[in-house]
Formats: sequence, C-alpha cells, structure tokens
Amino acid sequence: MSELIDQIVQVLNEQVVQDTVVPRNIRRAAERAIEVLLDKSKDPVVRAADAIAILEEVSEDPNMPMHTRTIIWEVLGALEQIK
Repeated sequence: MSELIDQIVQVLNEQVVQDTVVPRNIRRAAERAIEVLLDKSKDPVVRAADAIAILEEVSEDPNMPMHTRTIIWEVLGALEQIK
C-alpha cells in the first residue's frame, strides 16, 4: 500500500510539480495532494480519498497541458485502487 503511495508521490513530484510548463495552480494542487498522501497520521484510504478530491478539482482545468491531464488521470486511477 505505502509502496503504491510512494510511486504516486514520485510521479506527481517529477512529472507535475517540477514541470514548469504546468500552470502554477495545478502544480500547487499536486503539491497539496503530495502533502496529504505523505501524512502518516491518517489511514491510507483517507489519504487517497483526500488526494483524489484535490486532483479531481483541477483535472478539468482548460489551461492544463494534455500530457499533464493524462498523468493526473493515471494518478487518479491508481489512487482509486487504494482500499
């Protein structure tokens, strides 16, 4: 479970947060999702649900580059597997 979360955090960090082409609001949302996912005081299912809520909010942003949207959708799919 934590291995999957670590992989998701790595993808968000490397492919969204550090990508300067991605608008700032989307990078901030990815950073918030990472913070939520790394909060060990909560159950992994709760962390995943919170991260899903954050990422779904920005997933339809018209300013998001298509490659970033695809990454976000893949991350959302992976987060939904956490139960």
